[in-house]
Amino acid sequence: QVQLVESGGGLVQAGGSLRLSCAASERTFSTNAMGWFRQAPGKEREFVAGISRTGNKISYADSVKGRFTASRDYAKNMAYLEMSSLKPEDTAVYYCGVTIQWYSDQYSDYSYWGQGTQVTVSS
Repeated sequence: QVQLVESGGGLVQAGGSLRLSCAASERTFSTNAMGWFRQAPGKEREFVAGISRTGNKISYADSVKGRFTASRDYAKNMAYLEMSSLKPEDTAVYYCGVTIQWYSDQYSDYSYWGQGTQVTVSS
């Protein structure tokens, strides 16, 4: 059983910051890679950031490089996405997911998802 719960979304002005959290079971964090994806109205769900099973590889979409930082804390069974210098185009529902691959940036590789948290960036 895999359960993921995102939190931390909200409304923020352009240039502001938010920290998203994803809570999961201990087994999820010990056996799965994690990923952050987002979906804006009328768009496909897109990759934002990914963390490998052991945390040794972290990658980001070009659109968020230098602004977002992904991390995971095995002791707390948590994953995080620190977002800064937010832009209106970052507005989307943000999801965390898990994959049995050691690492993946592909939507189809992720088997479980949280319900998402809304991030809205005003201009």
